[in-house]
Amino acid sequence: MPVVAPAVIPDRKITGISAVLLPFLEGTEVDWQGWESHLVRTLDAGLVPAVNMDTGYINLTDRSTQREVLERTQKLVGDQWYVAGAFISDQPDASCDVDGYREQAMLIHQHGGTPVIFPSFGLTGQSDEEIIAAYRQIAAECDRFIGFELSTVFAPFGKVFSLDAYREMLQIPQCIGAKHSSLQRIPEWERLKLRDDVRPDFKVFTGNDLAVDMVKYGSDYLLGLSSFAPDFFAQRDALWEANDARFFELNDVLQYLGEFTFRSPVPAYRHSCAQFLKLRGQIADSRPPQGAPCRPDTDLEILQKLLTRLKDVSSR
Repeated sequence: MPVVAPAVIPDRKITGISAVLLPFLEGTEVDWQGWESHLVRTLDAGLVPAVNMDTGYINLTDRSTQREVLERTQKLVGDQWYVAGAFISDQPDASCDVDGYREQAMLIHQHGGTPVIFPSFGLTGQSDEEIIAAYRQIAAECDRFIGFELSTVFAPFGKVFSLDAYREMLQIPQCIGAKHSSLQRIPEWERLKLRDDVRPDFKVFTGNDLAVDMVKYGSDYLLGLSSFAPDFFAQRDALWEANDARFFELNDVLQYLGEFTFRSPVPAYRHSCAQFLKLRGQIADSRPPQGAPCRPDTDLEILQKLLTRLKDVSSR
């Protein structure tokens, strides 16, 4: 039976959440000035910042740094909306630390944010039924959170749920949406149809950096790619809402940027992001922290060409 793509939804206001890169100086010390400036640019573009996510090296930073990120974010965003990763660092075969997730979620709430329930070995090592049960336990003490499906190409503790489990997640009122990062269109299309049938107010946040045009079909987004260029993503979104055909050309260049920078090994996209932001003169150093995969310096020539192309297309 052929797969049928959903209908395109024109003139739609897109909710854009952009993961904020955490830059480093000499790969050792957090560049707080560069990070704060990047967060403010994200806000100024009209996007919702996401902190302590994969783009913020959540798996490589300690609890003290993660808490400082929340404290600084709260001061900068004021009463504006932001989201943050509720992350548990564990090992394969670990049990699910529901209490740890609750503590992380409450800490994020106390700092004015909305938690994104990050996968962990303990959470995703369970059956789908047990994962949903854990979500319900988190929801019992958390009035608002975002779920998270993550392909293992991003992290070994990732998992993409079955469609039946996704249906059950839609039944949790406190879960206002879920990030879907399978990097595949068809599973996301299936989730959009299910959402429309079961709970139309639920947000399907695409995490497909290889298909950022998923917004045409009703997805919103929570992307790492938008951290490269919050301004160009916001412009693209406004063009879609205005039914302006220039959306397509700008989206095409952003998608080429995604195809290039999210190639294998996918986690090295964070170094690509730092390279791109440094080319834009927005951070001082592009070196990633120790333990993070790197891109070659030969990427810089292509990144510069893409930046030039984006500036050209966006000015038309």
